[in-house]
Amino acid sequence: MDNDDDLHALLRAAEAGDTAAADRVVALLYDELHRLAHSRLRRSAEHTLLDTTGLVHEAYLRLQRQQAVSFAGRHQFLGYAAKVMRGIVVDALRARQADRRGGGADRVTLNTAVADAAPAGSDEVLRVHEALDDLAGMDPRLAQVVEMRYFGGLSEAEIAACLGVTERTVQRDWQKARLLLAQALR
Repeated sequence: MDNDDDLHALLRAAEAGDTAAADRVVALLYDELHRLAHSRLRRSAEHTLLDTTGLVHEAYLRLQRQQAVSFAGRHQFLGYAAKVMRGIVVDALRARQADRRGGGADRVTLNTAVADAAPAGSDEVLRVHEALDDLAGMDPRLAQVVEMRYFGGLSEAEIAACLGVTERTVQRDWQKARLLLAQALR
C-alpha cells in the first residue's frame, strides 16, 4: 500500500468520524498545509495578526467541526483546506476592521484624519473576497480555480487533479477569472 492509498483510507476513516484518522491526515499533509498557509498569509499577514502555524491549526480546528465533507484524495482535501484558510483570514480581517471602528465601544474622535487612516491592504483583501463570492455565483469552477491558485498556492497540475479537468482548462479558467475579477474590482 503506497502513501496515496494510506491517505485515501485515512480520509475515509476520518469521514466516518475517526478522529485519530483525521489527526493522521493532518500529520501526513502538515507540510503541504503549512505551504498553503504561508502562501495565503504572504498577501495579508500584516493585516490579520495570524502566523502560518496559527492559520494551519485554526484550519484544522475548523475542519474537525465540519460534518459530511467528503474528499476523494489529497488534492481535494488541500483544495478544501485552502477554502477554509481563506475564510479564516477573511474572518480575521473583518474582526480587525470591526475593532478598528470601535467594536461596540463608545466612540470619541479627536482627530478625523486618524479615523480614516485604515490600511488599504485589508480592505483590498475583503474586496477580493467579495468579488470572488460574486464570481462563484456566476461560475463556481472559476472561483475554485482562483481559491486554489491565488489563496492556496496550488499549481495548475494540482488544481487540474483536484477538479478533474485538464491543465489547459485550468489555464483558461484562470485567465477568464482574472479578467472577471479585474472588472469587478474597478
